[in-house]
Amino acid sequence: MPNGRYTHHDPHHGTALGEERFSCAPGPAGWRYVSKTYAPDGTVLSTVDLTLDSRSRPLRMELRSGGWQVRGGAVDGVAWVRTDPADPTGAAGQEGHDRAHGFTGESPAFLIATARLLGLAEGAAARVRLVSFTGAALAPRTVDQGWRLAGTEEHPTDTGPLLVERYQVTDLATGEQQEVHLAGDVLLAAPGIELEELESPPNPRPVRGLGQG
Repeated sequence: MPNGRYTHHDPHHGTALGEERFSCAPGPAGWRYVSKTYAPDGTVLSTVDLTLDSRSRPLRMELRSGGWQVRGGAVDGVAWVRTDPADPTGAAGQEGHDRAHGFTGESPAFLIATARLLGLAEGAAARVRLVSFTGAALAPRTVDQGWRLAGTEEHPTDTGPLLVERYQVTDLATGEQQEVHLAGDVLLAAPGIELEELESPPNPRPVRGLGQG
């Protein structure tokens, strides 16, 4: 079970935004990732609890940030309930639904989940529709992305060869591109995110996904 720490920083100015302490592992459903993100002063900023099913679809997601809570999962696309911090009972929760493939957000969990969902072979590309939850308010926004597995490299380690995948991710609305490096179910680097600590080796990603039919 990989446990570790990511740091978050402004990708343009390098300003430290906080650190995310995480653990992830395969489980009875498919794969689960849990984390807490802390501000530089130690204040808890957000939490993530994401479980994928055996086909790497979001079986259950729970996000907390700024007093807001979002719970969601795959239901004929994806569905979610966003709870107002002024409504602790959740009676007036805001429900949403979209014919999207999954969710995304600021945590590395979502980059890993999307890569697992697509299951791309080297050189292959796919388009994916995601509902994004970002910022303290966790306001939903639908985004369309293009993913391409640009290359893979094996790196020797004390526990055997480590396969590192290099993805090019494009925001199809703006054309903005970013490069994402993954090793199984651990993010090595992405704009604004760096892996600082890792206590055990990553678990390999599933072979099949949307990108392989």
